[in-house]
Amino acid sequence: MARFLSLADACEEVVRDGDSVTFEGFTHLIPYAAGHEVIRQKRRDLGLIRMTPDILYDQMIGCGMAAKLTFSWGGNPGVGSAHRIREAVEQGWPRPIEIEEHSHAAMAAAYAAGAANLPFAVLRGYRGAELARVNPAIKSVTCPYTGEVLATVPSVRPDAAVIHAQKADREGNVLIEGIIGVQKEAVLAAKRSLVTVEEIVDDLRGTTHANACIIPGWAITAVVEVPGGAFPSYAHGYYLRNNAFYIGWDAISRDRAAFAAWMEEHVMRKGPEAFAPLARPATANKAA
Repeated sequence: MARFLSLADACEEVVRDGDSVTFEGFTHLIPYAAGHEVIRQKRRDLGLIRMTPDILYDQMIGCGMAAKLTFSWGGNPGVGSAHRIREAVEQGWPRPIEIEEHSHAAMAAAYAAGAANLPFAVLRGYRGAELARVNPAIKSVTCPYTGEVLATVPSVRPDAAVIHAQKADREGNVLIEGIIGVQKEAVLAAKRSLVTVEEIVDDLRGTTHANACIIPGWAITAVVEVPGGAFPSYAHGYYLRNNAFYIGWDAISRDRAAFAAWMEEHVMRKGPEAFAPLARPATANKAA
């Protein structure tokens, strides 16, 4: 069953050096507070996995934490390149990084296969595409019933999964509302999981709306209450996306010294309590 821990204790237990780990969230509910705590704990040699690595992974990779990145799109959404990821891939700074690129459909299928405890996913994808030429993990299988040749990819079964959600109840059951990516599948596929939430409530009944998902507490290792824990991304029903931050990050991340100075001031010298005042709806779209 899920345990209620401090963010530092939860990250120390769930995310370990050398792990394959996913910090999932699809534009929405990106677990920034947890990612920053893992940065402060200076984890190394991680195999990072995510459908859409953006600023959080730009920060982690820029801090030299990752040995590999498995993904289907990478960048600063709505702005441009993720410059720290790009420099790691192109120039090996601050350390060389291996990449494994897939399509969105393949990554979603791989997460679903991992959640189902299957070794690989099957999909009608990659037909006419050249990605298989550079990614040997993409293979094919012939359907034993129809003879159709289908693409396959290894399932995503990480050592650790980290997500953010709106609420958890006292038993550790977690409610996600709004845009839901593969958070549920990531948690179910992982050996260990950490969920940060905006608030802990007595009861989740009567609080769910359309497109909601409840992840049972038995599937979760640790739950941590971190108000604002998805900022500068957004949490449906709590605060908006801080578009100014995404725009401002482009200049910060282009320069190694500017990046290092920003990380020291805003991540290494701060803790999860710094997120709550930033995520108020009235200030959600102002520069951080």
